[in-house]
Amino acid sequence: MATPLSDSSLSPLKTVAVVGLGTMGTGITEVLAKAGREVIGIDISEAQAAKSLAALEASTARSVERGRLTDQERAAALARVRTGTDLTAAADADLVIEVTPESYDIKHQIFRELDGIVRPEAILATGTNALSVTRLAADSAHPERVLGLHFFNPAPAMKLVEVVSSVLTAPQAVAAVTDLAIELGKEPVAVGDRPGFVADGLLFGYLNQAAAMYEARYASREDIDAAMRLGCGLPMGPLALLDLIGVDTARTVLEAMYAESGDRLHAPAPILKQLSEAGLTGRKSGRGFYTYEAPGSATVVADVLTPAADGATVQGREVRSVGVAGSGTMASGIAEVFAKAGYDVVLAARSEEKAQAAKARIGKSLARSVDKGRLTAESAAQILDRIAPAGSYDAFAEVDLAVEAIAEDLEIKRQLFASLDKVCKPGAILATTTSSLPVVACARATSRPQDVIGMHFFNPAPAMKLVEVVRTVLTADDVHATVREVCTRIKKHAVDCGDRAGFIVNALLFPYLNNAIKMVEEHYASLDDIDAAMKLGGGYPMGPFELLDVVGLDVSLAIEKVLHREFRDPGLAPAPLLEHLVAAGCLGRKTGRGFREYARR
Repeated sequence: MATPLSDSSLSPLKTVAVVGLGTMGTGITEVLAKAGREVIGIDISEAQAAKSLAALEASTARSVERGRLTDQERAAALARVRTGTDLTAAADADLVIEVTPESYDIKHQIFRELDGIVRPEAILATGTNALSVTRLAADSAHPERVLGLHFFNPAPAMKLVEVVSSVLTAPQAVAAVTDLAIELGKEPVAVGDRPGFVADGLLFGYLNQAAAMYEARYASREDIDAAMRLGCGLPMGPLALLDLIGVDTARTVLEAMYAESGDRLHAPAPILKQLSEAGLTGRKSGRGFYTYEAPGSATVVADVLTPAADGATVQGREVRSVGVAGSGTMASGIAEVFAKAGYDVVLAARSEEKAQAAKARIGKSLARSVDKGRLTAESAAQILDRIAPAGSYDAFAEVDLAVEAIAEDLEIKRQLFASLDKVCKPGAILATTTSSLPVVACARATSRPQDVIGMHFFNPAPAMKLVEVVRTVLTADDVHATVREVCTRIKKHAVDCGDRAGFIVNALLFPYLNNAIKMVEEHYASLDDIDAAMKLGGGYPMGPFELLDVVGLDVSLAIEKVLHREFRDPGLAPAPLLEHLVAAGCLGRKTGRGFREYARR
């Protein structure tokens, strides 16, 4: 019978053994030593232990150069670290953190040996992000003292630490490790035991879908990565991140997640297996989704898949004037973008009053830019003068490009495109800004489907750099070339994608948001912990629930339904909690309540 930990048996975690001195183990060692802990670094390889010490010396030297440590603090931190190759060196440790390869056999062997070495009150932590903490604990002589302590790479920089307890873990052990994490300057998040925990559980599903999207040749690797960086504000695109993490590591995590969940979204994309077994594991091997200057290098070099620098070979059409249909925030933002780029813009709405109100909104936006010193008053006046409001779409008779930015309702859009078909001159390009509806359905409402294309701007249009350029099977080559050229002129980054639900960004973003909601439904983690995990562990500018409340829960639900209907994957079915909140009228910030409550303005 295992003896439960008692409050009196827990000693302060002053001496910590780190088993496994790879990149993560070395980083954790640095964090602990800087925070005043005595650290025993253990690795079966003497060479790896020496390499770890050298890396630690180099890293702390850089900290001194940057003014983050003094010479004395560095010397004291290094003096607190000793290394060895035998687990018996951990005998006096208050806490042991193992960060060895993701293998049950390896980890089980280490925990069994540690049971006979460490004191009964010592805490044993695994750094796994893919294996079951419960399964590792159950094999230990003292399962109540075993838990997960998941740091993120690079450990010295990343604030998040996931503290993972199993049904066997003593609360006192969790409390002691949580206190330690806070003393290390980290943000601990308490989570239950399931593969991927919170951050990786959400992140790897998203990465897997990006890999599958690339494998299906739906979009290029460059466009997928640019879309998620520019459309969502992420620090890295998903394929570049897979290369950084390691394609083989990602495959291991996903296999563990799939074994647990049975969710097809977690079934590793075949390309991950192909790349792994070919040894193309990402940066560490010098090649993965991208090719790198050398193994371990972060510098991407051109390869056979790199897009040609000379650009399009098809001649586009001339665009001098643009019509923007709509009177909402998106329409006025798009009209402002085109006017700033020097185009004459006709801003048409269902009434003269609505069109004038939209132009007035643009005037206020330009005035803010003047106040912030981004524009002169004279430039703002010239931009506003280029915009002609109109109460009828008949005003589009002479425009070269008509951009629709009305309600996200297919029947309403089809009616508008039928009208534009009659009004616009031959050769004019008709574009829809839909984020989730089929572009081809708008095209078929006209007698010129070859002239119809998607231009999905992101909100707010003046600030967001991305435009998803959506070709249908009927779109003419010169129409596509024209829109690419126009995107360059209006200083937007265009990415190409086909006409399927969600395009790139929403097809990857909304399943991730939906999975976050399912975590809350299952009482796995709190809203605050999930948001903190993704901001601190994934570098996301907003947590999923913050973002859902900003986007609007009704909008999110509509997109989830479109994705589920198109791809027919059970894993894409909208979370019931999302449907319940929408039915209750809790739509996010715009109603004062969504996943959180907001002060009414």
